[in-house]
Amino acid sequence: MRLILIRHGQTPNNVRSLLDTAVPGPGLTPLGELQAAAVPDAVSGQSLHALYISNLTRTALTAAPLAAARQLTPVVRDGLREISAGDLEMKGDKASIEAYLNTLKSWLTGDLSVRMPGADNGFEILERFDAVVEEAAQTHQSAAMVSHGAMIRFWAGHRGINIDWSDPKYHDLSNTGIVTLDGEPTGKTAPGGWRIQSWQGKPAGGLSGLDADGPTAEITTEA
Repeated sequence: MRLILIRHGQTPNNVRSLLDTAVPGPGLTPLGELQAAAVPDAVSGQSLHALYISNLTRTALTAAPLAAARQLTPVVRDGLREISAGDLEMKGDKASIEAYLNTLKSWLTGDLSVRMPGADNGFEILERFDAVVEEAAQTHQSAAMVSHGAMIRFWAGHRGINIDWSDPKYHDLSNTGIVTLDGEPTGKTAPGGWRIQSWQGKPAGGLSGLDADGPTAEITTEA
C-alpha cells in the first residue's frame, strides 16, 4: 500500500509557537490557505484512492483543495488527531515545549511507556493511528492522510524501517510537509512495517512559514 501523510497548513497558533492540540482547534492563516492550495500539485504524480483527515479544523481546510482536485470525500477519523499536550496544552514556554518534545523523543527511541504529562503514552497514540491505517489498507491501494506535525513524525519514525535520524532530511516537517511510505500494517507495536520513500519536510509549493511552523516542526532524537 502507498500511504501519503500530509501535515496541515499553517495556523495562527503555529505562528505563536503554542502547543495547540485540542479539538476542534483553529483554522489556517492566509499563508496556510496558500500552502493547502499547493498540495494538489505536490502530490500530482501519486495515485490516490482515499483521503482521510483528523477531527481538527485545520486538516479539513488543508484537505479541501486536494479533495476537490481528486473528487474525493474526506473521511474523518479521530485517530489522526494531534498528540495531546495534556497539561501542557496552549503553552509556549521553553520548558513546556521541551517536555512535549522529550516525550516524543522517548517514544522514537523505543520507550512507548512514557506518558505525556496529563495525557497518553506512546502505545495509546500508536494504536489509534494504526487503526486508521489498517482500515484504509483493507480497501485501498493508496491513501492520503492529512494529520499533524508530532503525530506524523512519531508514527512515520516508529513504523519506517529505513529512517536514520542522523540524516538532516528527517529533522524538519514544516506545514504541508509530505511523507510518503510503502508497506502494510503489522498488527504489532514493534517498530517497522513501512519503508519511507520520500520525506519532503518543506512546505508544499515551497511556501515557507519563515520558521513559524509551530513547536513540532523539528524533532530529532539527539540529546
